[in-house]
Amino acid sequence: MFKVLGVDHIGIAVGDLKEVGSFWGDMLGLPNNGEETVEEQKVTTGFFPTPNGSEIELLAATADDSPIAKFIEKNGGRGGIQHIALRVDNLEAALADLKEKGVRLIDEKPRKGAGGAKIAFVHPKASHGVLLELCQRD
Repeated sequence: MFKVLGVDHIGIAVGDLKEVGSFWGDMLGLPNNGEETVEEQKVTTGFFPTPNGSEIELLAATADDSPIAKFIEKNGGRGGIQHIALRVDNLEAALADLKEKGVRLIDEKPRKGAGGAKIAFVHPKASHGVLLELCQRD
């Protein structure tokens, strides 16, 4: 069994990380935790934490065939909310439990995400159109 601990972050696909980051940082006053490239996912991320502990994650593609580039292309060349991430206490248990319940998963095993988190995605068809990321941070 597993437990959802809360919303970890909201992932937003962007064309220009610095331009969009200036809105979240300079205009809204959220701190910028810097950028990190996750080669496996062909993305550079920027995290902006909020006072309650949830974060805004900006995602910029590093390759034309990345999921973020495809999302922006399907969205008419515009960025937007790409996924919602829930923090769980035990990602392996969450995946096993959801698989046992017949939930369609993109990832059946955890993979490395930004900031050293373990992540896995639930297929949007299973979660009624929402790309859902499950995230465990140790």
